[in-house]
Amino acid sequence: MTSPHSGAPRSAGRVPEVWGRIPPRNKNFTGREELLSRLRAGIAGQVTAVVPHALHGLGGVGKTQMAVEYAYRFRAEYEVVWWIPADQPVLVRSSLASLAPHLGLPPSTASGIEDAAKAVLDALRRGEPFSRWLLIFDNADQPEDLNDVIPQGPGHVLITSRNHRWDGVVDTVPVDVFSRAESVEFLSKRVSKAISEQDADRLADELGDLPLALEQAGALQAETGMSVPEYLGLLKERTSQLLGEGKPTEYPVSMTAAWGLSVTSLKERLPEAVELLRCCAFFGPEPIPRDAFSQPRAGIGAELSGLIADPIGLSRAIGELGRYALARLDIPGRTIQVHRLIQALLRDELLPAEQARMRHAVHLLLAGYAPSDPRDPANWPRYANLLGHIAPAAVGESGAPEARTLSLNIVRYLFARGDYASARGLVDGFLKNWIADSGEDHIDVLSLRLEQVNILRELGAYEEASRLNRKSLEVAEKTFGPDDELTLRYRRGDCADLRAKGDFQQARERDEELLRRYEGKYGPTDLDTLRTVNNLALDYGLSSDYIGSKELLQRAFRGWQAAEGAGADKVSLLIAWSGLARAVRLCGDYAEACDLGEDAYAYAKDELGVEHNATLRTGKDLSIAWRRAGDFDRALELAQEVHAKYVRLFGLDHPDTLATAMCLANVQRGLGESDAAMQLAEDTARRYPRVYGTAHPYNYGCRGNLAIMHRERGDAPTARELNEEALTGLEAKLGRDHHYSLTVATNLASDLSALGEVDAACRLGQGTLRRLRAIVGDDHPMALSCAANLAADLKEAGAEEEAAALHERVKDGYARTLGLEHPDAQVFLSGRHLDADFDPPPI
Repeated sequence: MTSPHSGAPRSAGRVPEVWGRIPPRNKNFTGREELLSRLRAGIAGQVTAVVPHALHGLGGVGKTQMAVEYAYRFRAEYEVVWWIPADQPVLVRSSLASLAPHLGLPPSTASGIEDAAKAVLDALRRGEPFSRWLLIFDNADQPEDLNDVIPQGPGHVLITSRNHRWDGVVDTVPVDVFSRAESVEFLSKRVSKAISEQDADRLADELGDLPLALEQAGALQAETGMSVPEYLGLLKERTSQLLGEGKPTEYPVSMTAAWGLSVTSLKERLPEAVELLRCCAFFGPEPIPRDAFSQPRAGIGAELSGLIADPIGLSRAIGELGRYALARLDIPGRTIQVHRLIQALLRDELLPAEQARMRHAVHLLLAGYAPSDPRDPANWPRYANLLGHIAPAAVGESGAPEARTLSLNIVRYLFARGDYASARGLVDGFLKNWIADSGEDHIDVLSLRLEQVNILRELGAYEEASRLNRKSLEVAEKTFGPDDELTLRYRRGDCADLRAKGDFQQARERDEELLRRYEGKYGPTDLDTLRTVNNLALDYGLSSDYIGSKELLQRAFRGWQAAEGAGADKVSLLIAWSGLARAVRLCGDYAEACDLGEDAYAYAKDELGVEHNATLRTGKDLSIAWRRAGDFDRALELAQEVHAKYVRLFGLDHPDTLATAMCLANVQRGLGESDAAMQLAEDTARRYPRVYGTAHPYNYGCRGNLAIMHRERGDAPTARELNEEALTGLEAKLGRDHHYSLTVATNLASDLSALGEVDAACRLGQGTLRRLRAIVGDDHPMALSCAANLAADLKEAGAEEEAAALHERVKDGYARTLGLEHPDAQVFLSGRHLDADFDPPPI
C-alpha cells in the first residue's frame, strides 16, 4: 500500500521513528477486514487536514483491539504513532506532554505538562519535525472533552469511544460484534486443541459473537482442556443463575456468564490469583505498575499481603491472570491491565463492605508506590503512572491518612510540573469530600487549601486566593497556633496577597516580622526561611529600596545554591537568581544585570525548559535589561518570543502576560514602532484592572507609559491628563517619595514643558529630582534622566547659569555610569527630553 501522505511510499517493514505506548498486538486478532479497509480509506482521504475518526460501540466488541491492530498493520506509513488514554482529561494532557522530547521539544519535566502538551499540538499542526503521524485517543467519552487536544495538521487521529455522540462530530466506523465467520475463525486460533467448526458455531451463538466473551471462553478452554459441550452446559447454568438473581442488564449476560466461568475455574486452580484480580478491579482501567505490588502493606488484608510477600507466588498469580485472559500483561513495561468491563463485573460481585475493604487496599498500594517528594523531577515518572488511578480508585474520597497524603502529593506533583489546570481540578474535588468528612479546621483540609491558594495565585486569580487564604489563616492560627508551620505558610501567602492588592508597605512589614519568626524557629539557612527572604526582597524592591532588595536576594541566591541537591528545587533557585538580576537592574547597573540575566536565562532553559513560567519571567526581565542597556534589537526579539508564549499558554489576561505585553510595548516605542506600541499599551492598560483592581499601582504605572506614547505622537494634553491621573493614584497608594510616583512626575514635567508651561515644569522637576536623589542616589539613571530634563527646562526658562551647571553634572554622571554612547546620554546631549517608562515586576 502506498503512503496516504505526500511523498514516496515507505518500506512495509519500516518501524516509525516514534512508537509510543501502543498496547501489545493481539496475536489472535481475527477478521475485521472490511472495517479496517473502511477505516483506512477514510483516514487516507485526509492528506493535509485530518477529520478525526471514531470507533464506537458497546463494551467488549473490540474497539480498542481494532485500533491496536490498525496501528501495527499500518505503522510503516507513519513516522510517529502515539497512544493516549482519553477517559480522563489529566491523562490526555500528560500523554501528549510525554511526546514532547520525541519531537525535539522540552520535556514536561522542564516545561510543565500543560506547556509541553500545547507545544506538542503546535508541532503536530506544523508537521515539524514529523508530518506523518497517528494519534490514537482510546476510550474517549464526550466529544467536547477533546476539542482542545485533538491536533490539526497533516497527520491522522483515531478515536475509540462508546459514546454515539461522535456520530454528529466526525466520520465514524461503527464496530459491532463479530460476524459468525469471524467468531469461528477466532476460536480456531484461540483454542490450542482443535475445535470443530460446529462446536465453534454453537459456542459463538451462545456468547452472542461478543469478542471479549469469546476471548474468555477460548482462554478457559485452552487452559483447562474443557470440552465445548461441558463449557456450554456450565455456561447455561451460569446464565440461568444470573438471570434468576436479577443481575443488571448493563452488561451482556453472555459476557457476565463467560467471565464468571473463568473466575470460578481460576479460583479452583489458584485462589490467591482471584484476590489479586479483585484488587486490580479497584484500580483505574489504565495499566497498573507491577511495582505497586512490590511490598506488602499493613492493612491490605492477610491474603493479599501474603501473596505480595511471596514473589514466586505473585508472579505465578499474575501469569495466570494473563493465561485466563482476565488481564493483559505488558512484560517489558511491567504493567497489568484489566478491561474496564471485567473490572465492573468484579466489583459488582462484591458486597459493599468487601468493596470498601478492597478499595482501601488499593489506596494503600498506590500510596506505597508513590515516592515521598513530589517536587523532585526524579520521582515524576512514578507520579505520572499513578495519575490514571487516582480518580477511578476514588483516592480523594478516602479519609485514610495514607490516601490523603497521596492526594496532597499528586496535587503538589502537578503544581511542580506547571500543570495548574489539572491540579486545580483535582484539589477542588478533594476539598469538597474532605470538608464534608472532616470539617474546615482539619489539618488535611488546611494543607490542601494551602495548595489551592498557591494554584490560584499562579493562575492570576488573586482575589479568590486572598479570600480563601485569609479565611484559612484565621482557622489555622486558631487551631494550631501562630508559630505552627502551616500558619506561617499561610502568613507568607497573606503577604503575597497584599502585594497583589498594591499594599506594598504593609506586605513589607509583615514579611519582616515573618522572617524574624522563621529565623528564630528554623534558622537562617532553612529553605522556608530563604523563601521568606526572597519575598521580603520583593517587598523592598516594590518599596523603592533597591539596594536592600539586592542584598536580600544575594543572601537567598547563595542559600539556594548551597542547598541545591539537598532538598532545594531548581525553580526556587531560579526565582532568586532572576530576582537578583532584576534588583541589580533597578539599582541602575544595567550591564551587570544583563550578565546575571543571561546566565539565569541559560540555566532556566537548560533545567526547566523554554516554556516554564519561571523561565518566561526570567526572559522578560532579561529583555528589559537589554533594553535599558541600549540593545533594543535583542530586547525586541526576546520580548516578542516571551509574549507570544504567554498569550498561548496563559491567555491575554494573565498577570505575567500583561507584564510582558507592557515590556514589549516599551521596546516597540523605543524603536519608533509608534502604532504597534500604542495599540498594545492601550489594550494592556484596559486589561490590568481586571486582574489587580482599579487602584493598584501597576495600573497607574501602565497609564504613565501610555501618556509617554501620546506625547510622542504630539498629543501633550492627553499625556498630561493621563500622568496627572496616574500621579494622583500613585501618591494615594504609595506616597510621593516612591520610585513609581517620581517616574510619573518626571514625565509629567515633560508634558508641561511640551505645553509651554516651562516654569511649572521646572518647579515640578526640581522637587522630583530632590526626592529621587534621596531615594536612588545622584547617579542612578532615573535621577540622571530627571536632571537632564530639568537642565533643558531651566535653559528654556532663561536660567542659563543654573542650567549649564546641572548639564555638566549630568554629563559627568553619564560618563561615570552608562557611558556617553548610551542612548539615554545621546538624547540628553542632543537637548531633548528623556522619557521614563515602567515595567511591572512579579508580585
